[in-house]
Amino acid sequence: MITYTKLQSNGRQFLALTGLTPREFQLLLAAFIDSYERYYPMDQTLTGQPRQRFAGGGRHGVLYSPEQKLLFILVYLKTYPLQAVMGELFELSQPGVNDWLQRLLPLLHEALDSMNVLPERDPGHFAQQSAPRQSLIIDGTERRRQRPKNPEKQALHYSGKKKTHSDKNVVVVPVSSKRISFLSQTYVGKTHDKKIADQENIAYPPGTELYKDTGFQGYEPAVKRTYQPKKKATPRRTHTR
Repeated sequence: MITYTKLQSNGRQFLALTGLTPREFQLLLAAFIDSYERYYPMDQTLTGQPRQRFAGGGRHGVLYSPEQKLLFILVYLKTYPLQAVMGELFELSQPGVNDWLQRLLPLLHEALDSMNVLPERDPGHFAQQSAPRQSLIIDGTERRRQRPKNPEKQALHYSGKKKTHSDKNVVVVPVSSKRISFLSQTYVGKTHDKKIADQENIAYPPGTELYKDTGFQGYEPAVKRTYQPKKKATPRRTHTR
């Protein structure tokens, strides 16, 4: 079973499984505890009824501590395993895993929002929320998803680039901070990066210098300057007799 007590002493493994360093985890933990206590007060049950006994009484579950709850939801989001696999990692049943995911995901979102670290989702507001005269990087990201049962959805979500079924987003990252400042809406894996950027119609801060890869060929938004690497020329073959 994965536990916070065991994992916190291995910084590299901690980062690989959660996406955070132990120090970053502790910063997030304080906001996460505040959110959890607002949603689930100590004097009430999970259904909102008054407790008949003091909180903490009885048998403790495997996700009893706030550290273990936060570790559970971060491991799921970082590695995205099947719920059955999460059950094996944290000694829970598959329905139990699903229940905890539904309970903890909104709390994590609220905790991140309270820390002002969530990326902007409104493309029209991005220019207002970001500092001017920045160097920004735009890129497409894909994450694997379960294969849809519907054949039409299978074709839409199949990414030829990744050779798997996926969902796709476009992100914008400042060169200076390396933190995602803008996150687009989610698109099916078949959608091209440039098409997403065109549909999002992102408003950039004044004086932006934008770095893009070849997946954004032809994407020229209203910015100061764009940079794109040139495609490597394919050497011509010579035929000999």
